[in-house]
Amino acid sequence: MNEKVTAGQITPSQTVGPFYGYALPFTGGGDLAPPGDPRGITLHGRVLDGEGAPVPDALLEFWQAHPDGSRTGAPGSMRRDPVTGAVLGRHGVDFTGFGRVSVDADGHYALRTLPPPPDAPYISVAVFARGLLLHLYTRAYLPGRHEDDALLRGLPPERRATLLAVPEREGVHRFDIRLQGGAGEETVFLEFR
Repeated sequence: MNEKVTAGQITPSQTVGPFYGYALPFTGGGDLAPPGDPRGITLHGRVLDGEGAPVPDALLEFWQAHPDGSRTGAPGSMRRDPVTGAVLGRHGVDFTGFGRVSVDADGHYALRTLPPPPDAPYISVAVFARGLLLHLYTRAYLPGRHEDDALLRGLPPERRATLLAVPEREGVHRFDIRLQGGAGEETVFLEFR
């Protein structure tokens, strides 16, 4: 396929999304922590392009271990109403370890969850956005012990900083995801083989 693309012509990668935003989000997708759990924390931020502008139609998926270190999670994200078949989302009792959140028009997202265990002090993130043929993977590291983490140890300081969530106040952390930019700007993305 050697077709020439001219300026202003839409390419296949630009037509991939934002279609997933209509079917994939579910009620309570950003509420991993049971309501009222005193251990609950909030991770929030924005998804930004290379110019620092918000990406208003991104979708984020989050996975993490339970605070006790278990990784089995619990069912409950895709419960349906037995009469109408409508997606009800979580029942709000069990920690599932999985979340899915659409960003708003300003590229902002929020996740309410439980803190990950000290031996894995991060939340895994998958980014879906227009123009991405494949989603991107990254990690949001919360404050804590990171010296034993091989991924962080292997990165130069300016790249490492793009993976560290910034504490804003007690129980609230900011983690912006920058899809492009220079070495100290673009979020580190992981490649799985």
